[in-house]
Amino acid sequence: MTDGTGALLAGTRRRERQPGPGPSGRAGTRPLAVLAAVFTVAQLVLVRPVLGLGWDEIVYVSQVTSHHPAAFFSAPRSRGVSLLVAPVASWSGSTVLLRVYLALLSGLALHLALRSWRGLFPTRVLVTAGAFFASLWVTLFYGPQAMPNYWVAVGALTAVGCFLRHRADPSRGGPLWGVVAGAALMAWMRPTDAVWVTAPLLLLALAGRHRRSLLALAGGLAAGIAPWVVEAYTAFGGLGERLAEASRIQGGLGANIAVDDQLRSLGGRALCRPCTGPMPHPVVTLWWFALPVLALLGLAVAVRARRTLRTLVPLACATTAALPYLFMIEYAAPRFLQPAYALLAIPVADALWHLVTTGRGTWRPVAVALVALGLAGHLAVQLTVLAHTVDRNTESRRDWARTAQTLHRLGVRPPCLVTGYQAIPIGYYAGCSSGATAGNNESTTDGAIRRTADRVPVATLTGPGGTPPGYARSWPVHRIGDLQARVAPAPGTGGSGG
Repeated sequence: MTDGTGALLAGTRRRERQPGPGPSGRAGTRPLAVLAAVFTVAQLVLVRPVLGLGWDEIVYVSQVTSHHPAAFFSAPRSRGVSLLVAPVASWSGSTVLLRVYLALLSGLALHLALRSWRGLFPTRVLVTAGAFFASLWVTLFYGPQAMPNYWVAVGALTAVGCFLRHRADPSRGGPLWGVVAGAALMAWMRPTDAVWVTAPLLLLALAGRHRRSLLALAGGLAAGIAPWVVEAYTAFGGLGERLAEASRIQGGLGANIAVDDQLRSLGGRALCRPCTGPMPHPVVTLWWFALPVLALLGLAVAVRARRTLRTLVPLACATTAALPYLFMIEYAAPRFLQPAYALLAIPVADALWHLVTTGRGTWRPVAVALVALGLAGHLAVQLTVLAHTVDRNTESRRDWARTAQTLHRLGVRPPCLVTGYQAIPIGYYAGCSSGATAGNNESTTDGAIRRTADRVPVATLTGPGGTPPGYARSWPVHRIGDLQARVAPAPGTGGSGG
């Protein structure tokens, strides 16, 4: 919006009012429904419902399940994911059932999010955009997981699409409810992400004095953020204290270049902190560099077609969504950029269709062949990284389960407490509470652990090269793979004092 928002609005209002081409009714939604169904099946086949719960998933799921003690819930987290999984996790401890539920729900959410763009772009563009986003390994991997970023992404698609539909036809009030729902979903999952994504929408609504759009955005954000703010005062000492603690846990927000960290994470690393090691092979990262180029091409196509706003807005929202994760934190995770990928998929798909439909003579077959070859290569890379990521995570979560089984054989059975190295996931798999006396998950003290050891079994885990805490140095040591487990003497024997 470098040439002035007011001028842009004045110049595009009449042209943007009419919806774009595309089939209507059932014929227009059927391809989107098929895409959502394929996405759902792909999650179940490629990621597999037997994949155990990961570290962050355990934190979210344990808040609502009755089968495991709740893990420590740190300041940056929001309760949205816990409420999302509650319909299943509150009564069933089955990971398979939870995965199937989330896969079905994520497919339905993608369908609804893409439907919110109908009338703005042809159905073929929306199907291509959805297929691109759904085929990313990070989307397939996290779709059936109890994690927030995918849901921020579909909330962003819904909010932006409905915002533009309302601008195209202000007489229709239905899209405003989509704006409310999309903004609330984002804020419900990750409040700060919701603010970054909607910043361009809020500025556009303010500049154009679109009161109803502004109220819808503000209302959705307020509804989603309210529980997080209330919890800030009930559990963290106030909003300022929670924000400060959240910033500390994230390493302190500021001017930090994390572009290279994000590149390293594209090879399938769930969390890159600290982000060291070599870069993935260039073929793995090529799509990442092509993405903004194609998005800008889509913007150029939109400017020439005099439908600038409906392409510029998702591009702007994708930029603000990615900004903090590329330039403001000191670590990376590929899932952080899911909202940006979802929004960029729209102009990218528009650019791809432009490339294969506007050429003449001998150029058009060449363009079609190049685009088809590029997409096939892209899909092959994504599926290869996905398979590698699934295998690695499956094995690491089996390691947690095996460690938990060994702890059971050592007498650490529920009710019990696990502290130290990877205490949260191993404690969950063992059915125990977890605790830490330092670090981002600090939740207890040495004295409290000693007192607990007088009542229930307690084990302290030490990782490779780690030093055991003072309270556990006299406890019997057991080797579990690369870990050392120090198990407190049985309650009542008087030997837990350390």
